[in-house]
Amino acid sequence: MDSPASPDRLPRVELAAISKHFGQGDTRVDALVDVALTVRAGEVVGLRGPSGCGKSTLLNVIGCVTEPSSGWMRLDGEPVYDGRFLRRDLRRLRLTRIGFIFQTHNLLPFLNATENIAAAMELAGMGHAEARERARALLAYFDMRQMRAYPSELSGGMAQRVAIARAIANEPHIILADEPTAPLDSAHAQGVMNLLERIAREQEAAVLVVTHDESIFHRFDRLISMHDGRIEAEEVPTHPVPAA
Repeated sequence: MDSPASPDRLPRVELAAISKHFGQGDTRVDALVDVALTVRAGEVVGLRGPSGCGKSTLLNVIGCVTEPSSGWMRLDGEPVYDGRFLRRDLRRLRLTRIGFIFQTHNLLPFLNATENIAAAMELAGMGHAEARERARALLAYFDMRQMRAYPSELSGGMAQRVAIARAIANEPHIILADEPTAPLDSAHAQGVMNLLERIAREQEAAVLVVTHDESIFHRFDRLISMHDGRIEAEEVPTHPVPAA
C-alpha cells in the first residue's frame, strides 16, 4: 500500500504563491508570503512555529474563512481561488468539503452530544431523523456512549471527541484542526491523534493540524515549520519504535 504522502494519492489541498497581508503602507502586516503547499488524501500534516507566524491564518485561508491577497488554491480537486474566490457559495463549500476542529470544543451548550453533531448535518440539508441516526453512528464509531450528555457533563477529552465527530459529520475530505490537543492531558492528546489518523486513513481525508504540542510531533506524516508567514522547513518525523 502506498504511503500517505505518495504522489499517487489524490491532492486534497493545493496552494501556490498564497500571500495574505493586512493593512497598507507603514501599517501593512504580511501574514502569509508565497506559501506553496500540497496535502494529499490520507495524510496528517502538522504546522508548527511561533505565535504570529501565520499558522492560523493559513488554516483560515484553506478553510475559505479569510480571503488571500494573491495566489492560487484548489480544494478537493476544484479551483477555489485564483486572485479572487471563484465561487459565491463559500458557506456551502465549508459545510460539505471542510471540517473544522478548534482548541476549545465550541459545542452548543444547550444541545446534547447527538444533537450537536446532527445540527451540522441539518445545516447542510439532511433530514432531522437521518441526521440523528448518523450522529449516533458517529458517536459509536468513536466509542462514545454518552450520546445524550450535554457538553457540561463531558470531560475535555470526551467533548473533543464529539467536536471531531461533528467536524466529519458531512464526510469532508479536508479536516483543519487548530491546536486540538492544547487543553488536554498527554493521554487524551494521543487519543485525539489516534482519531485524526483514523479519519485520514479510513475516509481518505487530508488532515492539517496547527500545534505547539511537542508530544504529538512524531505522529505526523510531515511536520512543517513556519516563520514570518513563510514555510521555512519540512521534515518527516521519526516515529518511535514500540517497546517489545
